[in-house]
Amino acid sequence: MAYNDRFLRACRKQPVDRVPVWYMRQAGRYDPDYRKIKEKYSLLEICRQPELAAEVTLMPVRKLGVDAAILYSDIMNPVASIGIDFDIVKNVGPVIHNPVATAADVERLKPIDVEKDLAHVLETIRILDRELEVPLITFAGAPFTLASYIVEGKPSRSYQLTKSLMYREPAVWHSLMGKLSDMAVAYLRAHHQVGAKAVQLFDSWVGALAPHDFREYVLPHVKSIFEQISDLPIPKIYFPGVNSGELLSSLTGLQADVVGLDWRVPLAEGRSRTEGRFAVQGNLDPYVLEAPEAVIREHAKRLLDEGMQEDGFIFNLGHGLYPEASLEKLRDLTAFIHEYSSEKLRPEVRA
Repeated sequence: MAYNDRFLRACRKQPVDRVPVWYMRQAGRYDPDYRKIKEKYSLLEICRQPELAAEVTLMPVRKLGVDAAILYSDIMNPVASIGIDFDIVKNVGPVIHNPVATAADVERLKPIDVEKDLAHVLETIRILDRELEVPLITFAGAPFTLASYIVEGKPSRSYQLTKSLMYREPAVWHSLMGKLSDMAVAYLRAHHQVGAKAVQLFDSWVGALAPHDFREYVLPHVKSIFEQISDLPIPKIYFPGVNSGELLSSLTGLQADVVGLDWRVPLAEGRSRTEGRFAVQGNLDPYVLEAPEAVIREHAKRLLDEGMQEDGFIFNLGHGLYPEASLEKLRDLTAFIHEYSSEKLRPEVRA
């Protein structure tokens, strides 16, 4: 089988013969085989076993026929290397045992040692580089989203402690963000060295900020990350998470190739707000998958018709798959995306 590079071409806004598709959290609990693995191992235990982590990464590629794989991992994985003690607790999420609250706490954070502390992640990427016939996306957590866990001590809906530190101690805040940015840069550069074909920066919760605060307290650090990896010859994706539509117009200076959109922003509006500078990725509401097959296809058709108006469209969800999603519906949706877009794009490709 020839290597499928449609995803990479779409990231670079090059013509494709059909729209590429992958799904955030595509390796997860919607898959019965994955649930069996989780009965034996925790997420972090899977990540520490390269062969097993690689197999879980490969499962949705084989079962769904998606055009890219995303590394089975978690955005919290690298923070242990800089001195954050955490567990991922079932039905809760990351729980931090030594939350950051003061300048001294930030000062104690050390530089990441990817080769020493995350060798298992690098080995997983090496295995996948040998096995995959589609591109491998690896990822890092963006500074604000990681800070929201590290400062709060656990997932939050209000981000009270995070925002309080940001407003009350801006120097401490920027020091923390700088250290988390340095961590992301080193982590992503190491991924590229062992075989990553694209990288994504997940900023799942930054939509909790007002646009002015995003530009003052977060955007300089996001820009810095993309500037420091701008020499890597692979596509770079920024996903500003949910409720981030009002932040999109601030992103035009990023040295990224793709911006992910959530379902609250139409694709055309997302392109307009970012001045057409990026390929766009998204943005089906994950819970559309609860609908009958005909309704799912109608939603997908609408997104495809809008996305295919310009080169540079990657079909994805507006956020990650939820555990109760149907494997069969995902398989059908993937096939429909390929078939429908192929028919629509074929005359254009021939021309």
